[in-house]
Amino acid sequence: MSPEEKQTITRVSLFRNWISLCGIIVAFGSLFAFLLIFAIDVLTPGSNPYMGILAYLVAPVFLIIGGVLIVAGWLFRKHRIAKATLHGELPPRDIELSRRRNRKDLYLFSAGASIFLLLTAIGSYQTYHFTESVVFCGQACHEVMKPEFITYSHSPHARVSCSECHIGSGANWYVKAKISGTYQVYATAFDKYPRPIETPISNLRPAQETCEQCHWPRMYVGNLDRTYNHFLADEENTPFSVRLSLKVGGGDATQGPIGGIHWHMNVANKIEYYATDDKHQNIPWVRMTDPQEVVTVYRTADFEGDPEESAIRRMDCMDCHNRPAHIFKTPNDSVDLALSIGSLDRTLPAIKKTAVEVLTGDYATEEEAMQQIATKLDLRYFEDPRVKATIEVVQQIYRNNFFPEMKANWQAYPDNIGHKNWQGCFRCHDEEHNAADGKHTVRAGDCNACHTILAQGSGEQLDQLAPKGLEFEHPDGDFLGLTCSDCHNGTLQ
Repeated sequence: MSPEEKQTITRVSLFRNWISLCGIIVAFGSLFAFLLIFAIDVLTPGSNPYMGILAYLVAPVFLIIGGVLIVAGWLFRKHRIAKATLHGELPPRDIELSRRRNRKDLYLFSAGASIFLLLTAIGSYQTYHFTESVVFCGQACHEVMKPEFITYSHSPHARVSCSECHIGSGANWYVKAKISGTYQVYATAFDKYPRPIETPISNLRPAQETCEQCHWPRMYVGNLDRTYNHFLADEENTPFSVRLSLKVGGGDATQGPIGGIHWHMNVANKIEYYATDDKHQNIPWVRMTDPQEVVTVYRTADFEGDPEESAIRRMDCMDCHNRPAHIFKTPNDSVDLALSIGSLDRTLPAIKKTAVEVLTGDYATEEEAMQQIATKLDLRYFEDPRVKATIEVVQQIYRNNFFPEMKANWQAYPDNIGHKNWQGCFRCHDEEHNAADGKHTVRAGDCNACHTILAQGSGEQLDQLAPKGLEFEHPDGDFLGLTCSDCHNGTLQ
């Protein structure tokens, strides 16, 4: 074989083999999928946190596979040439278009490659949209996200997609979502995720950029009529209801008088605070800026000086409505609701107390909880024909709100709306936050500042409305000097 023949073969035919061509198609398909997904994500309103997984993890894997095939075909072809050269022979060409069979194979290969690229485009597009779905967010990582998915399914925001609240739009949060989504894959794959899943306070996007895309902050709400039905833990399951007129009000003088609970909105007033814990339950320092730019600082007696500006958070919707879509109901409230709507029969002796007690048992798994709940209720009401239905209702309450494998329940996630089971409003309105001139924030005992009790008790008592409001009468007597959450913790207390 002449030197010219060897040079021609080496230069022209090394990549002319089916293995390298397959690698080129796979690599081109992965590059095409990356560009398609990236273009869709950039041009589509909003953002998808899992685009980073598809574009920067999945697509590169196939690109690497394609590259390996290209190199493997090249090395294999080079080996054949070297072997043939050693024996003074010309190696057979893998692809020779002058041969009819090779032309036919190339036509079939081209058709297959075209179909592959078409399926890549369709699959990439459908996969992209699947990753935006609630099913993907809540069920793809079933054990990890089970608590969030189930509580979301029963929340007021069950028709809102996960990404609309957790991400929103914009380049800055787009990049953060990609980084977060990639780490979530790693944490799930290598079992590095916390149990329970931590509340994302540190990287939570401001409510002005998410909640307020649907909820208009300047809206004047006024007063809302609400009735809260409770049942005592006695043998008769005695009902006790409180009907309130909630003074939600508003914060924009052009829509209505400024006042009520929504006085705190970032419209007329600016409220900032410093918390010493990640869940924002201990707040020793508050700064208020009124519409005239007058600044007043309130602090507890044991907190001196001012915190660093970087540690100060501006109050927004999420500081009160911190569980808008993942609500873990307390056992006490869950049983109250079941009794009020008739799911649980009020005539069963001490069913309120019994149901709460079995719900708060120490169970390692959901399966164990189901067995123990059935056993305990069956022993308590074994002669009553209603026991089967009662067991089913209590078990469903548990499945909706308790997740022992993930250590997730109401105790893991403070709910700051109100002040019954958690400090909520009393984190600031506790009579311990004082300004330099001695003024308090709104006092904890000034119940009528945020709501008016129109009626309380049961039966005919609830028909006797008092427009000017009533003094709250606790069914177990007065507890002066205590806030609700000093005693109530979501169980029978």
